[in-house]
Amino acid sequence: MPILTELNLYPIKSCAGISLREATLTPAGLMSQHIYDREWMIVDVNGQALTQREFPRMALIEPRIKADTMELRSPGMLRFEVLLDLPDPADEKIIRVKVWDDEVDAYDCDETTALWFSNALGTACRLVRFHPNAQRSANKEWTDGRDVPALFSDGFPMLVIGTGSLADLNEKLVAQGRSALPMNRFRPSMVFSDIAPFEEDFARQYKLGEASLKPVKPCPRCPIPSIDQATGEIGPDPLDILRTYRVDPKVDDSITFGMNTILLNGAGQVVRVGQHVDMELDF
Repeated sequence: MPILTELNLYPIKSCAGISLREATLTPAGLMSQHIYDREWMIVDVNGQALTQREFPRMALIEPRIKADTMELRSPGMLRFEVLLDLPDPADEKIIRVKVWDDEVDAYDCDETTALWFSNALGTACRLVRFHPNAQRSANKEWTDGRDVPALFSDGFPMLVIGTGSLADLNEKLVAQGRSALPMNRFRPSMVFSDIAPFEEDFARQYKLGEASLKPVKPCPRCPIPSIDQATGEIGPDPLDILRTYRVDPKVDDSITFGMNTILLNGAGQVVRVGQHVDMELDF
């Protein structure tokens, strides 16, 4: 039976994740200490989302959730803290931001925060937070018409990858004299062990306790897996290997690795690393 071996929360889109022992399931993805996955995002002066695709050093910005602040660390920068309380409605500053084809309202964090991120990345940018009244949903063509919130994720609230899939890729990389890659290159929300390589592609649903999760779309891969998440440096891209056996016609012949996943039921349930997962296959 599969086992849940990793839970990862990414408070700021495209920045470092937080490894968790437990997390709360929500329709918008994982949540811990009332902080949601991809609740924050860094944008340029035009409100366009920034990612590691253009700024690999974003991998080095490490958030940590404290009692009432999000502490941020980055090499060469003093530690910085962002308040977790939502702004007073009388003082809130709202801006329009863009993430892929969507535009939504977001809270604009203050100038001091913008200066810290601009110095960390070497480009003018700002930190924004998803507005509670904003609405952004996953593509309903993949969710069977369900309205699934996505916040600032690339498109879906959770990404599931099996350890067998990474082991299979690493075997091929090592056979070519290349280094094996850690799982964090692929930035999953959940990692399951004890399943065959790419068996997650064929899952109808997962049950974790009383909660049910449904894989809905293979995850097309971008160049981010070539970025060392510990150094922010770009190295050999594994997509050339994946291209030889992971091209998926269901997503316009994109190279896929992992499955985008939604919550069917069980919102509010706490899941923990080490618990068993009941996986129903769809053959």
